[in-house]
Amino acid sequence: MPSTNPKTYDSTPPRKVAFLGLGVMGFPMAGHLALAGHDVTVYNRSAAKAQAWTGEFRGRSAPTPREAVAGCELVFCCVGNDEDLRSVVLGDDGALAGMKPGAIFVDHTTASADVARELSGVAAGKGLQFVDAPVSGGQAGAQNGLLTVMCGGDAQAFEAARPAAMAFSRAFALLGPSGAGQLAKMVNQICIAGLVQGLSEGIAFGMRAGLDMEQVLEVIGKGAAQSWQMDNRGKTMIADKFEFGFAVDWMRKDLGLVLDEAKRNGARLPVTALVDQFYADVQNLGGQRWDTSSLIKRLR
Repeated sequence: MPSTNPKTYDSTPPRKVAFLGLGVMGFPMAGHLALAGHDVTVYNRSAAKAQAWTGEFRGRSAPTPREAVAGCELVFCCVGNDEDLRSVVLGDDGALAGMKPGAIFVDHTTASADVARELSGVAAGKGLQFVDAPVSGGQAGAQNGLLTVMCGGDAQAFEAARPAAMAFSRAFALLGPSGAGQLAKMVNQICIAGLVQGLSEGIAFGMRAGLDMEQVLEVIGKGAAQSWQMDNRGKTMIADKFEFGFAVDWMRKDLGLVLDEAKRNGARLPVTALVDQFYADVQNLGGQRWDTSSLIKRLR
């Protein structure tokens, strides 16, 4: 749900929109669209979640993606993976079967660049636009309407979608043609993986050395070691608390996409591959749903 300190919404003309997928991210993202004054219809695989959303926000639900998108100018989507995405986009009950000519599909799923290009091509064949737009900022970013969105696709479609998407975003940037958004999200996850492992090692080392690590982080957080992860996860890592944030299972899914893409483009990712295996160790410890900062559990 959106934060108890709701963001200020820019004044934009209300649009008829749909939102497909009401998980940890999609539920509040769709909520921000409704709070910003847009006419929102939602779809979720579990109808109970859609009913919960309509009980909290102004809007309606539909039993299929095709019915949800009828008459909409913009369709937003946030589901789990490539196959989940295909299941709501393609087929007789899929979104592309129900969208009106010229409508724009904006996909916030973290998926492969290949599926983004595939679905963009299918959409174009039907006179529709497809923008791949994975997000960064986690559950808190979705709840507070402060996500960073990395987009790939046609510039005109991007510009048409941007005003409505700013209801749940603080940055909404076009980074290249179809697939570029997904590739940028991969860069994001590569950077985070190495950073969290370094932070884990630093904290574990300091604790072994007998340092007051909260005090240490307070000091070094004012210098070159500062990062979002240190500011937001350092103290909870020290306290052995991991019941929040972005789950290890989701990070491993994302890193699998990264490593598959690296095989195709020839990029060398030795640290990322190693950290992916470290996350597998965390899964084996029972930490599938722990926050990604739980990498430190391996070192204790």
